[in-house]
Amino acid sequence: MTMPTVPHPTEGELAILHVLWDRACPCTVREVHDALLRHKDTAYTTVLKMLTIMADKGLVQRDESGRSHRYAAVYAQPAVQSVMVKDLLRRAFAGSALQLVQRALDVDKPSRDELEAIERLIAEAKAARRRRG
Repeated sequence: MTMPTVPHPTEGELAILHVLWDRACPCTVREVHDALLRHKDTAYTTVLKMLTIMADKGLVQRDESGRSHRYAAVYAQPAVQSVMVKDLLRRAFAGSALQLVQRALDVDKPSRDELEAIERLIAEAKAARRRRG
């Protein structure tokens, strides 16, 4: 059985998804719009149109049972991030995870806690590789 293909969100769609993920419950257009206004001046009708497009693309699902339609993300944040990173890895780094990590570390200097967490992830990845043979 194959997993459904996660659609690639645009930058605007990703901003809406972040609101839905942060709230962790279905939201009305008004709730999404109000959250987006904290960062960028966005028209209510633009948010409504984008949510409609996102529903058509399969990024969000719309609950029409109440007076106000509510929207929820179809895919969890890690699933969308994985698709986006895989695409970036392929297009910008010729599939090299090393180059991706090097650029990430060059661009934004990680804190001591982040570096320690990265070290743990690497150790876990090595252990998983050894278990697989």
